[in-house]
Amino acid sequence: MLRLASILHLFIGSTLAGSAIVAALVMGLSTLQPILWSALAGFIASFPVTWAVARKLYSLR
Repeated sequence: MLRLASILHLFIGSTLAGSAIVAALVMGLSTLQPILWSALAGFIASFPVTWAVARKLYSLR
């Protein structure tokens, strides 16, 4: 299950980090520090999402 979660985290992490960056830019935060913080927040928020998706996919087997 760890291998599945690792592969999923590549996609889910980049998607949530990119969404957080877009949200920061829409709010007018266009300097480097808010963009980096929002990317980090999206990346960290993707860990529980990845775990839930991997667990659900693994239980379907």
